[in-house]
Amino acid sequence: MLQQAIGHLARGLVEREDQARCILLAALCGEHVLLIGPPGTAKSELARRLREVVGGRYFERLLTRFTVPEELFGPLSLAALDEGRYQREIDGYLPTATVAFLDEVFKANSAILNALLTLLHERAFDQGPQRIAVPLLTLVAASNEVPADDSLRAFHDRFLFRCPVPPVGDASFAQLLRSESGAGAGPDAAAAPVTLGRDVLQAAALQAAAVVLPGDIVAALAEARALLRELACEVSDRRWVQVVRALKVSAVTMRRAQVELADLWLLRWVLAADATQLERLETWFARALGGERALVPERLQRLAQAWDKQLEIEQTATELAFDDSGKLSLARSLGGAQDEAVSAAAPRLSAFSRRRRFSPTHVHARVAQLDAVLAELDAWFAGFEGHRRDVIEAVVCHVWIDRGFVARLQGHLQQTLGSMSGLREAIANTRAAFASLPLADVDDGVAPEPVLA
Repeated sequence: MLQQAIGHLARGLVEREDQARCILLAALCGEHVLLIGPPGTAKSELARRLREVVGGRYFERLLTRFTVPEELFGPLSLAALDEGRYQREIDGYLPTATVAFLDEVFKANSAILNALLTLLHERAFDQGPQRIAVPLLTLVAASNEVPADDSLRAFHDRFLFRCPVPPVGDASFAQLLRSESGAGAGPDAAAAPVTLGRDVLQAAALQAAAVVLPGDIVAALAEARALLRELACEVSDRRWVQVVRALKVSAVTMRRAQVELADLWLLRWVLAADATQLERLETWFARALGGERALVPERLQRLAQAWDKQLEIEQTATELAFDDSGKLSLARSLGGAQDEAVSAAAPRLSAFSRRRRFSPTHVHARVAQLDAVLAELDAWFAGFEGHRRDVIEAVVCHVWIDRGFVARLQGHLQQTLGSMSGLREAIANTRAAFASLPLADVDDGVAPEPVLA
């Protein structure tokens, strides 16, 4: 059902599945989401479709610095004023909406932003002397850029989910041009939506409370916190508590009783404050899964290099040559110009050297040592195949993880496998080269020490 809902949100929109997942998960968590991107990137269309999926009333406004509270919260009630009461006619306005979309949200004046703070965080609205509860499930806000003004930080922090909405990439540009609208909506955009309903959303929230947060996830979150500190991004305690709740909702949607590493994908939506942090978190997530770290063991790489060097040493080693009677073979050579000045006819005698020959024990030991390295590599391959299967299974069926990321992860794992296959082939060739070293006639029975990395 969730995949169908995501399909409806993104249907006919080019490169908007990631944003569709983000706003749907935000709704399931009962949190607000900020879409950051230039105009004309289907941000408002996504919000309208979200209301179709979750149901309820919808409210939408474009905010400017001249927007007045009446445009969002309703006009003052004249009847109430006649009775000496200060109330607004809120029906049809933001205080009665289930899903709302506010475009250019950071351009609103301080009076509106202050009123929105209470409405977003506490789900309450001050109606005269009374504070009333509002049915707002999620507010989708849009902005062209992250606010740089420190005075807007508190309001920016109210959006747990923050998702970039970049223009369509070059690879999908032709698809965009062939779509029926500039936003990329195709002919299926008006298809009947999959409705989740408020009861489904409430059930997810209730079940999330019982989800377990294992120790390895706590440790991973501590690593993410340290990474963000390196990036000069401070995350409030309140946000960390909200992050854990979102992780539990993610686990619920995957029908699990505890949070797993794959659920940490959503950290890129809830912790990153800009594109740089988002990219670093995505890379960190891949490493946490075991898909982006250096899976080729460094020791084996160093060991292969050490064996290559040893092979070169032994292949180029020479020794003095002796004839069958045991006499040293000599080679005759003419001297150079300086020698001619001494005696043009005098020959120079030198010992004749040849390629060194190794005892059978030496060669057999080298081959056995390399067989042990190859056995270690084969064990690595067996473990890696299971590792790759586990990583792919963890992400390929995860409803919230972007398909593009899954493809990149699969490509990296395949590249790692190719690198290790090349390493094994090189070591096997080295073994064959050692096996073909020239053998001495007499075996001294001395085995060489193994090569160490």
